[in-house]
Amino acid sequence: MPGDINVKICGLTTPDHVRVAADAGARYLGFNFFPKSPRYVSPQQAAVLTAQVPVGVAKVALVVNASDEELDAITRAAPFDMLQLHGSESVARVQAIKERYGLPVIKVIGVADADDLPAIDTYSDVADQLLIDAKPPKNAVLPGGNGLAFDWRLLAGRKYWRKPWMLAGGLTPENVAEAIRMTGARQVDVASGVESAPGVKDPELIRAFITAAG
Repeated sequence: MPGDINVKICGLTTPDHVRVAADAGARYLGFNFFPKSPRYVSPQQAAVLTAQVPVGVAKVALVVNASDEELDAITRAAPFDMLQLHGSESVARVQAIKERYGLPVIKVIGVADADDLPAIDTYSDVADQLLIDAKPPKNAVLPGGNGLAFDWRLLAGRKYWRKPWMLAGGLTPENVAEAIRMTGARQVDVASGVESAPGVKDPELIRAFITAAG
């Protein structure tokens, strides 16, 4: 059962894995609409998947630099609770999406070194939550879900950002407790760290991750 740490399992693609994650205590379930991702689902697939999500668990739509037309199709297909913006969306674009769809927005901030931290405060002005992830390598196809961590010491002592935030990037059942200890995170997000192959969730790893996160 869930503890004091909120867990988001991202990139779910099957009804069985949706149910496993929810039953194990995940507070957020993420569905990936980035076509290049091995975790991609169409709006029609998402409608089937989100129907399995119990009341009280947040359904999150992950998009990357999506157009209004793409977001229209996604939000019409399924009753999402939040939108996760994982691209290079500007502050103005984040604000416009919030106003158009009336949904809380999670803005992803990629971090590689201390120079990337000011963006967290910048986007705190408009985003409802922040997801602090490892910055992808140059020329990476995916903006996230690469199984990479960043130096968690960069966040040490910074647990009181102005908006709620999640820690992501290379988290696994083996390291999530240490990541929480080092950063003070109260929310964590995982995709590749609970998979047996790219895009293929492992029920035992999902359960182990949520248990380890506490």
